[in-house]
Amino acid sequence: MIEDPHRSAVRAAVRLLLPLVVALVTTLLGTGAASADPAPSTWAKLRMCESSDRYFLDTGNGYYGAYQFDLPTWRSVGGQGKPNLAGRQEQDFRALYLYRMRGWQPWECAGMLGLRNDPDARSKRIPLPPSPIAPTPVTVPPPWPGVVYAYGDCAPALRTFQLRMNVFGYDFDGTGCYYDKTRQAVLDLQRANGINDSGRLGPKTWHAAWEGRAPR
Repeated sequence: MIEDPHRSAVRAAVRLLLPLVVALVTTLLGTGAASADPAPSTWAKLRMCESSDRYFLDTGNGYYGAYQFDLPTWRSVGGQGKPNLAGRQEQDFRALYLYRMRGWQPWECAGMLGLRNDPDARSKRIPLPPSPIAPTPVTVPPPWPGVVYAYGDCAPALRTFQLRMNVFGYDFDGTGCYYDKTRQAVLDLQRANGINDSGRLGPKTWHAAWEGRAPR
């Protein structure tokens, strides 16, 4: 049987083009997924350098939280409010978002640590937001930390108190900072337990969160 020259030419062309098509598809698929975001240990080193890994940090210098965002940068990656008032998961997500947009360039500590951009740096691929994780409240009464907390304070013990108050229907994400929402919870607890409603979180109010009457 004599082969049609036209069909033979078409098959030859397909054989030549097929490897190129496969390579193109592979390249396109490869650019659509995150392949090399920095490891958790790398982020931990950056946080230690920037803020001693303190998510609630606000020293008054215009930079906030574990990654020391300034407000314009925080808002450029979709952050709301102040970075140090956001939860850990939110700050981690916004830091990754910024890395995807600009690489390590925004962080001075990255240069000091010798961190190098990888394929995801400046890729402009917006990361998927994390699934919300409900913080676990401390149910065993912890000892009073020995400090009377007031409006504007930030401390790990305040995070413990906030998460405990979630048992009573509050919705703290555990920032560890005392602002309006925490003050209202303190006042509610004091009034429910006959404690002077000063709004200050002292030993009586602290113990009432675990051993007293629930706020109404």
